Amino acid sequence: MNTVKNALARKHGGLIHVRSDDMVVEALRQMRDNRVRSVLVIDDDVLVGIVTQGDCAIRVLLPGLDAKQTPVGQVMTGKPVTVKPEDQVEACMALMAARGFRHLPVLDGGKVVGVISIGDVVKDIIRDLKLNVNDLMGFIMTDGPGG
Repeated sequence: MNTVKNALARKHGGLIHVRSDDMVVEALRQMRDNRVRSVLVIDDDVLVGIVTQGDCAIRVLLPGLDAKQTPVGQVMTGKPVTVKPEDQVEACMALMAARGFRHLPVLDGGKVVGVISIGDVVKDIIRDLKLNVNDLMGFIMTDGPGG
């Protein structure tokens, strides 16, 4: 079974975040520049929220607000559900499916250490399936039991 810690180790790049008093346009710039769909909201080393492209579209664009004058704290999802490095990737997938999340912040002893996305989970599961298939093929090709 794969853990969140293992999945994070395979990711590239650093922690992408903004402050709650930053304007939404800054969160959008971070998303664009880092090719991600969400950023964490961290104030004084404490996770206070997460903001996604969907949040920006639904809570800023649709109501006609100005992204240059709207603080992230006004549109973010506060107190996001988090996971720990020792949690299983399969459990994250179940949580994401049940709650409709695409991103889960990862906390280790209260400190933010990363984000696991639905894409990370899918890549991890596909990697495991490929390993299982290769193991089975090796077993079959080496004249396993009954051969």
